[in-house]
Amino acid sequence: MILATTETVPEREIIAILGIVTGNVVQSKHIGRDIMASLKGIVGGELKGYTEMFNEARDQAMSRLETEALALGADAVIGVRFTTSAIMDGACELLAFGTAVKLR
Repeated sequence: MILATTETVPEREIIAILGIVTGNVVQSKHIGRDIMASLKGIVGGELKGYTEMFNEARDQAMSRLETEALALGADAVIGVRFTTSAIMDGACELLAFGTAVKLR
């Protein structure tokens, strides 16, 4: 499966647009990570626990997007984008979306 942020796939022709596909994850904070983030806030720097959590959420969202595209018979997903939003205090959603296509 080709996943691309571009609108085309080099040296391949798009022969069918199969539709929009998505993958999302709603992630909540972990009390242990909150404590470490609070301590890190005193001295500054990267909040590695949150970075790891967000990377895991991104990987899961991309996996779900790819699963949805495969179910449609897609060869690729083009125009892949990410967005985040706060769902409630302490939880956020990461959404991956793109256009599933058939290639020649």
